[in-house]
Amino acid sequence: MKEFFSSIEQILFCPTIAEKISNFKDFYSDFLESKILYNPNQDLRIQAQPSYFNLCQITHPTKISRPKKLTTNRNIAKIIHSIAHIEYSAIDLALDTAYRFRNLPTQYYQDWIEVANEEIQHFQLLEAILQELGFCYGDFDVHDNLYQAMMITHSSLADRIGLVHRGLEAMGLDANPFVIQKIQTTTHPIKSKIIQTLHIILKDEISHVSKGSKWWKTIQPNQDAFAQLIKKFNYFNFSGKILNTQARLQAGFSLEEIKELEVNHIKP
Repeated sequence: MKEFFSSIEQILFCPTIAEKISNFKDFYSDFLESKILYNPNQDLRIQAQPSYFNLCQITHPTKISRPKKLTTNRNIAKIIHSIAHIEYSAIDLALDTAYRFRNLPTQYYQDWIEVANEEIQHFQLLEAILQELGFCYGDFDVHDNLYQAMMITHSSLADRIGLVHRGLEAMGLDANPFVIQKIQTTTHPIKSKIIQTLHIILKDEISHVSKGSKWWKTIQPNQDAFAQLIKKFNYFNFSGKILNTQARLQAGFSLEEIKELEVNHIKP
C-alpha cells in the first residue's frame, strides 16, 4: 500500500508536468480505493522554487500585458495561458495543503486531494485549447503570487486555508464571468469550447472555495476572523473589482464578509 505523505511529496517534486500528472493519477486510483496508509511522522520538504521554474519566465504581475482585443490566436492564447497558470499553480497548492499539515481528519485529506484532481482536469482542458491555438504552457510570462502565498503560509494551517483556499481562490469566482464576457467578443471558432471550459471551472471552483470555507470555519469559528486575516495579508488582493456575490454565497461566504470586501478591500 502507498503511504499518503511520501506519495504526495513525490508528486509535488516531480520534474515534469507529464510525470506529475501521471504519478498523481496512479496515486489517486489507489486513494479512491482506500489503499493508502498515513504516516504523519514523514519528514517535510519545502519547495525552494515554483515547480514551473524551469518551464516559464517568471515576472512581476504588473509587467504581464493583457490583450485588449481577441482577434488573433496569440492574443486568445495569452488569456488562456494566464488561466492555465493559475490552475497549474493550484495543483501544487492543493497537494501542498494536503501534504504539509498532519494529524487532521481523513475528510480534510480527501477534500484537498479531490481539489488537486479537479485542478489537473482544468489544466488539461486549458492546455488542450492552447495546443489547438498553436501554443503550450510556458510560452508566455507568468507571475508567482500563488507560490509566494504558499510559502508564507507553510507553517500555519489557518493562514493557508484563509489566504489561499478561501481568499485568493475566491478571486477566480469574481474574474470568471468577465473572462467569459471577453471571450464572447471573439469570432474564433474555438470560442464555444473556451466558454464551456470556463463554466466547468467556475462550477468546480465554487466547490473548492466551499471546502476552504468549511475548514476555515472549523479552524476559526470567530465571525471576525476573516476580516482580521485580510488585514494581516493586506498586500494581497482578496477580490475582483466586482464581486461575484452569488458564487461567493454558494462557496460559504456570509453576506457580512461580502459587505466587508465591498466596502473596504476592493482595490482600484
